[in-house]
Amino acid sequence: MKEKLSTLFVRLLNVSASLQKLGIQLIRVAILVIFVWIGGLKFWNYEAEGIVPFVANSPFMSFFYTKDAPEYKEYKLKEGEFNETKYQWHAKNNTYGFSRGLGILIMAIGIMTFLGMFSPKIGFVGAGLAVIMTIGTLSFLVTTPEVWVPDLGSGEHGFPLLTGAGRLVIKDTAILAGAIVALADNAKGILRQIGK
Repeated sequence: MKEKLSTLFVRLLNVSASLQKLGIQLIRVAILVIFVWIGGLKFWNYEAEGIVPFVANSPFMSFFYTKDAPEYKEYKLKEGEFNETKYQWHAKNNTYGFSRGLGILIMAIGIMTFLGMFSPKIGFVGAGLAVIMTIGTLSFLVTTPEVWVPDLGSGEHGFPLLTGAGRLVIKDTAILAGAIVALADNAKGILRQIGK
């Protein structure tokens, strides 16, 4: 019995070890799905309005908006809500224009990363951009106050207590890891192509 279990375990290990290539391809598919979906959502107003706290507080991105960071708090909208005054503020802030441009970039990165299955050079560029983008997204943990539970009297606030926005951002650590795996795989493919 013990020998049978040992044999089954070794078989399981062999099958698992053979899944690495499939796993790398599935990382590319996952990045494609996530980036094309999220990038596509950037064309919807509710999504554009939802990223304002991240962009407005970022020293690397706030210049895309015309209004200063604290002002957006007066013009926040719930998902699905419409208010003409707040909509006009967002239109003047370049909220919608920036979001659409970002959406195009995100979708392009996802597609290029996926194309790494067929072209290591395109995939290398896509995965490299995915690494840069996810590092930028993770920087919101430092720059955006809304990622941490605020002090509203419960005694539960601040680090390490993430809000919904913070929980959304921290998941990019997995995307970053996957993008690095795809980047390395594409680099190996390029090296094979050039005979190095």
